[in-house]
Amino acid sequence: MALGQKRNQLIIPQAAAAMEQFKWETAQELGIQVPQSGYMGDLPSRVNGAIGGNMVRKMIAAYQQSLASGTQPPTPQVTNARTTP
Repeated sequence: MALGQKRNQLIIPQAAAAMEQFKWETAQELGIQVPQSGYMGDLPSRVNGAIGGNMVRKMIAAYQQSLASGTQPPTPQVTNARTTP
């Protein structure tokens, strides 16, 4: 994901490239011009929050759709969950 603080960790590290692509697609759908360098630190937090919020909204909709169609994606086993902030 972003190159800033690394507090958020993917549950499935192999999904990093797909999540990065998902971020760019969501930004494009929202009409947000992302710099070619990929550095998004110059964008206001409201813009970055909109990208992340829409990503979550789309993931929840996809999960709900899978439940409605009778197929449930496997739930990953979390082994390194952080318990302190």
